[in-house]
Amino acid sequence: MTFVQLIECRTSRLDEMNRLMDDWLRRAHGRRTATHAVVGRDRSDASHVVEVVEFPSYEEARRSTGLPEAERIFRELAALCEERPTFTGLDVVRDERPAEGAVRRFFRALGTADELPPLNDLLDEDVHSRDPMNPQDTIGLDNARAEFRMWRGAFDFAFTVEDVLCEGDRACARWSWRGTHRGDFLGIAPTGRQVAMTGMTLFRFGPGGKITELWWQHDQLGLMQQLGALDELER
Repeated sequence: MTFVQLIECRTSRLDEMNRLMDDWLRRAHGRRTATHAVVGRDRSDASHVVEVVEFPSYEEARRSTGLPEAERIFRELAALCEERPTFTGLDVVRDERPAEGAVRRFFRALGTADELPPLNDLLDEDVHSRDPMNPQDTIGLDNARAEFRMWRGAFDFAFTVEDVLCEGDRACARWSWRGTHRGDFLGIAPTGRQVAMTGMTLFRFGPGGKITELWWQHDQLGLMQQLGALDELER
């Protein structure tokens, strides 16, 4: 279970505190188990500083705080504060990641066996999609839907999302794809072959939470080879 440590203190020496934390990161490099840390300052009280540190589990947090450098850092941190810092340990019982959820819903929608959903709940009207298989970028929701329908008309397929990484207004998905060639694809008549492909897609989200840009990277050469499109060139 993910564990979060909440550290609150009052200080007017935030710059010194940041330098201390940078020193801690250098000394504990490779041994500190935190996965994410955010430091915030209260807008209504500039001396009120809060740090939120995320760990994979409570046990990993104990490992990190048990490092030899941790006790010294705490003493020096406390010396920079106007009063003793407070620590609150939290077991995470709910963790919402809207961007990751949108990415996974998007890939599920593309591979649905029924009619392609409208996608207007996921994609912006002016969505901009870049695919190396296309000579030009695809701009606009209607054009993006037409491109997705082309793939769906050529293959019965499904995506498996292997990983999703999110940062700021961007998310990156690593995926695998398997399909059966049922229809015309770039001039290649249906072969009935089972094909597979791997790739990655980078997403950018707009202020309203919809996908505004996509960058596709995938093994197009491997796909064409599986379809037999390169047989003549290899002879």
